[in-house]
Amino acid sequence: MSANLDLVRSIYADWERGDFGRGDWLDPDCELAFADGPVVGTWTGLTRIRKAMRDLLSAFDGFSVVPEELRELDDERVLVLVQLTGRGKTSGLEADQIRTTGANLFQVRDGKVVRFEIYWDRDGALADLGLI
Repeated sequence: MSANLDLVRSIYADWERGDFGRGDWLDPDCELAFADGPVVGTWTGLTRIRKAMRDLLSAFDGFSVVPEELRELDDERVLVLVQLTGRGKTSGLEADQIRTTGANLFQVRDGKVVRFEIYWDRDGALADLGLI
């Protein structure tokens, strides 16, 4: 198993427990991109990324993301197919009533994530990446 896969697995070990506070895996100039979903946009730098993630997580109670499959696409990119759960605070809807499967794409360089892309639509992610 590659170091990139090991790094991504360690990130998800925290996330599966609902611990989204660790950020030592992020490069200081990392980019976070929401490719689709309720908010679309790109944020650069640790401060902006943390705020974007706090804003996202604050919209849910009991939000968790569980990896179903990890795929090393090349020397830098790891694709993770994920299952999402949680309850929307405003709507009260469970995540599975909205959409439950997505994908996250990590680009890793020198042991740090330099780009992290979140897709709420798994099929859209696979199509964007030319995998379907």
